[in-house]
Amino acid sequence: MLQSSTLRFLKELKKNNTREWFEKNRKQYETAKEDFANLIQSVIEKYGRKDEEIASLKSKDCMFRINRDIRFSKDKSPYKTNFGASINRGGKKSIFAGYYFHCEPGNSFVGGGLWMPLPEDLKKVRQEIDYNFDEFKKIIENKKFLSAYKELHKGEDTSLSRPPKGYEENNPAINYIKLKSFIAMTPVADAELTKNNLREKIVNAFESLQPLLKFINRALEA
Repeated sequence: MLQSSTLRFLKELKKNNTREWFEKNRKQYETAKEDFANLIQSVIEKYGRKDEEIASLKSKDCMFRINRDIRFSKDKSPYKTNFGASINRGGKKSIFAGYYFHCEPGNSFVGGGLWMPLPEDLKKVRQEIDYNFDEFKKIIENKKFLSAYKELHKGEDTSLSRPPKGYEENNPAINYIKLKSFIAMTPVADAELTKNNLREKIVNAFESLQPLLKFINRALEA
């Protein structure tokens, strides 16, 4: 579970996203960051028994900095208004598909997958789906996956309007081959963030996602 003070800090940061306010409240930030880090470490320790590839990770290897990169953004707010952790083998900068937890009051979610891979890696995943579509279909139509996520995320930002080079529109797997990212997410209500079973909810969501991650990572290893 997370402390109510952690959510309160993020809400206040959203209202006061300036360096001056942040420095005045740095102690509250450090406390909130530690609270989130403790949750992530607890999740790693629990879920690492089911996925040994992430078992040796430390929360600091997975958590993203709260500072925003504003160099190419119209929004010059200096800080993110969330805590995020990418639990991948190799840590948050890994090329492999992995798990993700996003804590942001009003917009928290758990899930994971492979976000915007490099062209060569994307080509490998598309080929794996094309060659092994029956296996892929069984994974994303599995009751456990559907119960947790309903479907893979599809949006204008994650899917091509036309088939990529080398594929035809009538390919049975074309709706998935068009994807530029392969991710699944399920929302987490604010009230759930401070409940004792939050870790269990995250772990269960990760477990439902594991077969998909193994499929994707098999392609990346080829």
